Amino acid sequence: MRKSLCLLGALLIAFGATGAPRHVFAQAKMASEDKAEIQALERQYNDAFNAKDINAIMACYAPGKSLFVFDAVPPRQYPSWDAYKRDWESLFAAYPGPVTNAISEQNIAVVGSVAYGHNIQTASFTRKDGAKLDVVVRVTDVYRKIKGKWLIVQEHVSFPVDLDTGKADLMSKP
Repeated sequence: MRKSLCLLGALLIAFGATGAPRHVFAQAKMASEDKAEIQALERQYNDAFNAKDINAIMACYAPGKSLFVFDAVPPRQYPSWDAYKRDWESLFAAYPGPVTNAISEQNIAVVGSVAYGHNIQTASFTRKDGAKLDVVVRVTDVYRKIKGKWLIVQEHVSFPVDLDTGKADLMSKP
């Protein structure tokens, strides 16, 4: 009987009142903290986008060839940090007026030192002649914790396409 009580006590200490091992709670807490860090990274990106601060935007992405992006505009792919930076420079040169961007429907899942997420981004750009371009894009990101910091290592930005017309749906709705 005494052995049974000792074993029960040890199990309660190891697993807590819920029956789950303590390391499960520690992992959940860590995943929650990592998710909060990635959400902060997305806010940093969005603030930099709205400020048209290319260096701050690029600080959200993995350096060198660790980054791979499919953007919504040609070319088909941007296989490095440098290539993607040039894409941002071209975008803001084509739309020199004010821009706005908002992120919604953010969803992030953390799996150890890798995470993935998706969101909807609604943006407005101002052309050289003052005309506005409003778009809604779908964004999927893969994040990696590199030297203790979460960075985007892969990104896919897209519009739905009407297959009958071959035209992008720039203002897609659910």
